[in-house]
Amino acid sequence: MSIFSETLAYLNDPANYTGTDGIPYRTVEHLAISGAAVGIGCAVALPIGLWLGHTGRGGGVTVLVSNVSRAIPTLALLTIFATISAIGFGNRATIIALAIFAIPPLLTNTYVGMRDVDPEVREAARGMGFSGWGLLTRVEVPLALPLIAAGFRTAAVQVVATATLAALVGGGGLGTIINDGFGQQNRGEIFAGGILVALLALLTELSLALVQRLVTPRSGREQRSARPVEAADVPESAAVA
Repeated sequence: MSIFSETLAYLNDPANYTGTDGIPYRTVEHLAISGAAVGIGCAVALPIGLWLGHTGRGGGVTVLVSNVSRAIPTLALLTIFATISAIGFGNRATIIALAIFAIPPLLTNTYVGMRDVDPEVREAARGMGFSGWGLLTRVEVPLALPLIAAGFRTAAVQVVATATLAALVGGGGLGTIINDGFGQQNRGEIFAGGILVALLALLTELSLALVQRLVTPRSGREQRSARPVEAADVPESAAVA
């Protein structure tokens, strides 16, 4: 049998859709792990990015944190956290490692989105009596939202794709299908697991691209593309602490 025939045989087997080892259960588990990691990443990165962007400080720190975080392999973090007794093997180590992996695009895009707000708009808002908090929540954040959404989209897609590594440290998700396939030397199961992960990442990308488009004003779409901002894209003026 060819690998495609073996893959179709695996995907068409009703037994692979039931129980805790079934595809539906593993898909939900994969999404839960990814959602928890991105949620923690947002809880850490968004407040810091909003504050730094609002005050105009810490551009250099933002670049440094993003670059350092990107340079650390996720598998290395998984291994480190899994060997710490307080964390242990399983989903907990995976979620912590993936949360760290999600922080750079969230932090960078939030900071750059805030700094991209037109200074004249800020001055006009202050002239209308907006305080620091009102300026942040009613002027700066709405204008920065397209870039923040782009960072969220990048982080989510990366995490969904990388969460496959959870199986290597005793975690769950779709990676267990691939891992089991290697253990049983089942090419169809391995290939099917890879396809499922790719489809889930693609679905995440398309869904969040739609959300990003919805929160981007029409004028903003014409003037610029709210693409994910890399650390190297931070303007030099904004990178001066």
